[in-house]
Amino acid sequence: MILGLTWLVVFQLVGEVVVRVLDVPVPGPVVGMLLLFCLLRLRSYDEGPIVRAGTALLRHLQLFFVPAGVGVVAYLALLGREAVPITVAMLGSWVLGLLVVAWTAVALERLLGKRRDDLGEPPLEPPLESSGGAR
Repeated sequence: MILGLTWLVVFQLVGEVVVRVLDVPVPGPVVGMLLLFCLLRLRSYDEGPIVRAGTALLRHLQLFFVPAGVGVVAYLALLGREAVPITVAMLGSWVLGLLVVAWTAVALERLLGKRRDDLGEPPLEPPLESSGGAR
């Protein structure tokens, strides 16, 4: 367990160093996690120390939300004063994300030359025609 946690911290440190050296606007732990992901994809670790440490951390994932909850409570007055801009920003980013995903899906359909009908879904049955004439 200690060895696995050490590896996780080492990859976080390597990510921090890469970010500082390359001066990229990405958090160091994210780069470290990406490097760790690449390593784990290249090598097969079924029950290695990294996997065991990650599994143990995932079992207690709810504890990682405590600092965020404390921050919300600590800044509750500020959040109350700035509720309108925060709400507009959250809804705006949600709508923007939704539009980008929709635009990307349509662009990929056009790029790949596949329409929704071509994706393997069975075609809809045409409606039965009723005889509209009087007898």
